[in-house]
Amino acid sequence: MLRLGSCPDSWGVWYADDPRQTPWKRFLDELTLAGYRNVELGPYGYLPTDPARLADELAARGLTCAGGTVGGVGGPHKDFPEVLAETRRVAGLTAALGAENVIFVPVPGYRDDATGGYLEASELAYGQWRSLCANADTLGRMLAEEYGLRLRFHPHADYQVENQEQVERFLDGTDPRFVSLCLDVGHLAYRGADVLGLIRAYAQRVGYVHLKQMDPDLAARAGAEDLAFGQAVAMGVSVTAPAGVPEIAPVVRALAELDRDLYVVVEQDMYPVDFDIPLPIARRTFAYLTSTGEFV
Repeated sequence: MLRLGSCPDSWGVWYADDPRQTPWKRFLDELTLAGYRNVELGPYGYLPTDPARLADELAARGLTCAGGTVGGVGGPHKDFPEVLAETRRVAGLTAALGAENVIFVPVPGYRDDATGGYLEASELAYGQWRSLCANADTLGRMLAEEYGLRLRFHPHADYQVENQEQVERFLDGTDPRFVSLCLDVGHLAYRGADVLGLIRAYAQRVGYVHLKQMDPDLAARAGAEDLAFGQAVAMGVSVTAPAGVPEIAPVVRALAELDRDLYVVVEQDMYPVDFDIPLPIARRTFAYLTSTGEFV
């Protein structure tokens, strides 16, 4: 069954310490008002990190934790001690809340979101690919054996696992016992991937889903003008369902046909942040998605 949820990104929250963002209590209250009952925690430190307090805050609103989020330390192909430490920090909170998913978002990637400057090469060398896959396996094994959790790796625009070929190479090079995908259908569509094909070809590796859509014309412009993903987001490339690609209904049907318990979390990269916008958008998105009849 598909369990519909949302996350702080849909309220314009990308960093835990950004003073411009939606206050966390308002986020949880509005999430509930929009109709959601499942929440991904988002950047560590945005929501309370004391497990007892956070559990009480979620319970008071009838919310279930879908998973914890690792971000801000880059990808596991480098700086692995830092990556491991941050993953353990998120894992402890996630396990204490009774969730089983750790979503690993490899940001920052190879470009600066604001300036568009390249921070490293857009393609990993052979040795870096070997490190990426080996370290991902290590993270997944650690999460499974020490915390009872599952690693869900998030392909991301402007990281070296972002397009169809790279996602397939990553899946083929990692251990399915310990590594599966957070299938972000918007990021994959942004890079021209066959989302439905990936779901069908790697059905057992789809462990979690981020649902968003992209404006295809702006995505094409970003590619033609060599813009960073953050610059494309600032232009409005991330749109609300059902305005963009991939088409939502076939994706949701394909996920439902997997016939297993799966969190599908709405993640809309809104920019600029307007504090009057998130709740109306969340309500419209929730109504549209639940009208498909595929969600519990």
